[in-house]
Amino acid sequence: MENNTLVARFIAKLKVIGPGAIIAASFIGPGTVSTATEAGASFGYALIWAILFSLVTTMILQGMASKIGIVTGSGLGEAIRDQFKRPVLKYITVTVVGISIATGCAAYMAGDLTGGALGLTLITGIPQNYIAPVLGIIILTLGLLGTYKFFEKILIVLVGIMSITFITTMVVVQPDVLAVFEGAFTPSIPSGSIVIIVALIGTTVVPYNLFLHASSAHERWNSPADLNKSRLDIVITIGVGGLITAAVLITSAAVMRGTDVTGIEQLAVALEPTLGEWATVFISIGLLAAGFSSALAASMGAAYTIGGVANWGTGFDNPRFKTVFIIVISIGVITSATGFEPLELILFAQALNGLILPIIAIFLLIVVNNKNLLGQYVNSIKLNIIGGLIVLIVSALGIYSLVEAILDFITEV
Repeated sequence: MENNTLVARFIAKLKVIGPGAIIAASFIGPGTVSTATEAGASFGYALIWAILFSLVTTMILQGMASKIGIVTGSGLGEAIRDQFKRPVLKYITVTVVGISIATGCAAYMAGDLTGGALGLTLITGIPQNYIAPVLGIIILTLGLLGTYKFFEKILIVLVGIMSITFITTMVVVQPDVLAVFEGAFTPSIPSGSIVIIVALIGTTVVPYNLFLHASSAHERWNSPADLNKSRLDIVITIGVGGLITAAVLITSAAVMRGTDVTGIEQLAVALEPTLGEWATVFISIGLLAAGFSSALAASMGAAYTIGGVANWGTGFDNPRFKTVFIIVISIGVITSATGFEPLELILFAQALNGLILPIIAIFLLIVVNNKNLLGQYVNSIKLNIIGGLIVLIVSALGIYSLVEAILDFITEV
């Protein structure tokens, strides 16, 4: 009887899962898979701590964003717009936020579609630039016909598929458990690892996810009494997302240590001695789910952001919202059809993300300290200190990403 009660409580807690799963589905894209693969192959288990750090950072920032949506009944875009009363300042803010987020989403969209297409390419042999546009058209069709709750369910299922695929693979390869714990709780920065550390954090803490979470939390809950449900949702889903990322890194460290990674598909080859013919199937399913879920979330993120800051309204029943959704997907479809390498697109998106994140994080902190907007639910001093430290860290990472991008461009030219 007691066991039945515990099971019932556990199931009841799982029912809060929703907006957080959308965020997890968003950041576990091909970029995360490729970065985690390279991290494990190059540095073994040493960089697991960076994943833990990025998870804590994500939980804190997404918690602030979801609180804005639940308490105010509007999204982060609307809150930022209403924060500034002077027309000129409001116009500049809206323009900077709107263009930067839309550009970032479009870049991620192209990389996600191409990376997701790689999953089917590994099985069928059909070129990625043929498959990627088809995936984009499927997402476009779903967007025109679906609702928020429909998308929420799809993304929860995709997170479940990725969990089963990547975590099962990690268990099968039997990693060194002691080394895993050492890498998780003993931070170190091996020579040449700083770029990978920046990338691991950058693929998890994504600017448009803050807008997406505020709006999706409002779609799901509409009372401050639901804040605890939102926090539980964040802890469970973002935690699972981090476990998936860690599973990819750990698997790569176990079977690819010392390998020079040039493509995500190498992980499938490295797993063949352990999984046999199932190696390609496992990695293909994981990549397809990662690309599809992240591309879907990117287009939603762009629509919620632009709809909010432009004061157009949000929701899948809003024509302007759907127009932004369609435009972002169309850009991804066209770009992915040209045959660009997914890693190039993803690296561009990550560099752009590094520039945008500090700006959005600062706006977020300003809004969550507005008593006229949030009343008693404004940030505590402790949370502001933590938030301030996060802004400093992501600003440093953003500057570093910019410098690296410029140097890489100069080198290529």
